[in-house]
Amino acid sequence: MRSNATHGFMRSGLAACACAWMACIVAGLALVSSPALLAKDKLPEVSDDGLQLQKDTKVRAVYLKPGATFDKYDRFKILDCYVEFDKDWQRDYNNEVAGLGKRVKDSDMERIKTDLSAEFKKIFTDELEKKGGYQVVDDTGPDVLILRPALVNLRINAPDLNSPDMRTTVVASAGQMTLYLELWDSATNTILARIMDPEADQAFRAEIASRVTNKAAADEILRMWADRLRKHIDAVHGK
Repeated sequence: MRSNATHGFMRSGLAACACAWMACIVAGLALVSSPALLAKDKLPEVSDDGLQLQKDTKVRAVYLKPGATFDKYDRFKILDCYVEFDKDWQRDYNNEVAGLGKRVKDSDMERIKTDLSAEFKKIFTDELEKKGGYQVVDDTGPDVLILRPALVNLRINAPDLNSPDMRTTVVASAGQMTLYLELWDSATNTILARIMDPEADQAFRAEIASRVTNKAAADEILRMWADRLRKHIDAVHGK
């Protein structure tokens, strides 16, 4: 039987890991929110935790642990996706709409974050299992790669708030968000890669915004990210 001291140490360790991860996200936000990310040669060549910036990648920023390989991983554990709006989005949106029924409430934001987090896990699981033939699991092991995701800087141009106000909003883009994804070896608890990629809906068409159109736009971006990850794993497995 483990002692209370051991349990306390484990809880403290988990809390420390969570705080450290949030600190990494904050540091990442400073990059993905800045013009520096538009030019990879302006990004730090080496991150604070020793990951090296990779050139010629399809996403905006990829940092990789020197010598890291991914061919041994054919099972994946996807942690719950952390979702955070752009810090000024609620204020900016509410300042531009007329009528209390169109204002974004805190409860609206929590619902959207919960739905988007679930959609991330659903799409990445589907991509890895059905298209890649890999297993998505809840346990750990030497062949299990942990995906630690976050979607940040989220902005929605016309959120569906189930308002009694029947006026419609026509938009050319549903919005934007940034992927912040860390890949960890589950057996050694070692970070192997960090990915940061801001994306916006590029519909190039005017359409009436709704929960359906917003979900479709978000799904398209999520599928693109999941497809890129799965294809990279396929490549290192020789598929």
